[in-house]
Amino acid sequence: MKLATTYLGFKLRTPFVPSASPLSEKLDNIKRMEDAGASAVVFHSLFEEQLRPANHRMRRSSGNGGEFSSDALEDYSDEPDFKIDPETYVNHIAKAKEAVRIPIIGSLNGSTFGGWQRYARQIEQAGADGLELNLYNVPTDPERTANDIEMEYLSIVASIKGLLKIPVAVKLSPYFTNLSWFARRLDAEGTGALVLFNRFYQPDIELETLEVSPNVLLSTPMAMRLPMRWIALLYGRIGANLAATSGIHHGVDALKMIMAGADVTMLCSVLLRHGIDHIRVLEREMREWMEDHEYESIEQIKGIMSQKNCEDPTAFERAQYTRALKSYPRSTSSTAAP
Repeated sequence: MKLATTYLGFKLRTPFVPSASPLSEKLDNIKRMEDAGASAVVFHSLFEEQLRPANHRMRRSSGNGGEFSSDALEDYSDEPDFKIDPETYVNHIAKAKEAVRIPIIGSLNGSTFGGWQRYARQIEQAGADGLELNLYNVPTDPERTANDIEMEYLSIVASIKGLLKIPVAVKLSPYFTNLSWFARRLDAEGTGALVLFNRFYQPDIELETLEVSPNVLLSTPMAMRLPMRWIALLYGRIGANLAATSGIHHGVDALKMIMAGADVTMLCSVLLRHGIDHIRVLEREMREWMEDHEYESIEQIKGIMSQKNCEDPTAFERAQYTRALKSYPRSTSSTAAP
């Protein structure tokens, strides 16, 4: 049985790729990921705020609504542990490349145009096989239009593509007026892959202390519905690879993503919850299901449930909403008395 797939030009043994998380901060963990069956590893994100003065970090934090990216399990704070030396980050990539044979993909979230370029180049020079651009931002300026923001994103991607020789993936949030249009524009810029979606940690309010605090919640399988829908809508309509992330906790979750059109399925919360060796469990579950249903390769099922190939294409669109409402069972016990 062949689970091989292709991502960013690399032939991967399976579609299981650990996504950016604190797990990759330790070299031993990266070795364990390879031993457990990971076909590539995305490094934890390098955030430009971590490399700049504390007062700048705090201004940007308060200006972005206080939201937190799923790749940054640290509060924007003045604690010494928050600061990262970029040389340490790129040296870690170089050591990982020496220690394992699977592709190592860097992850970068910049906050200035020059920062995006400078650190992208350093990550490539360290030997990374690819780079994932984490376009995490929460625009709060009411004077900036959606077009302003999207053009800025596209200019960042285009500039980095022009600088680097390694393939570039873009990790997106779902918050675009027309995600299909934006995905096509990224594809036109030569983006190697789209990673759908970045899952944000929303802040909470502490009633007793009257403080806004970070609130880290690991994903559940329900989180996979949104990326699965958009992967199904984009499959066959763009040339870039599609990576599914969020909510993949079981082998069947990964199978659904691949049927929707994903080339790889990225793992984070499930590994934080159950450990790195759980990659073996997901692979076993996938193999068992495929064997039971007499499939011989991933390529046989890739995209078979996408909108392009689905018997009912409207299932992924507006019509699905009304059908879902009508399908919900109505209990007579909840009916108000006349």
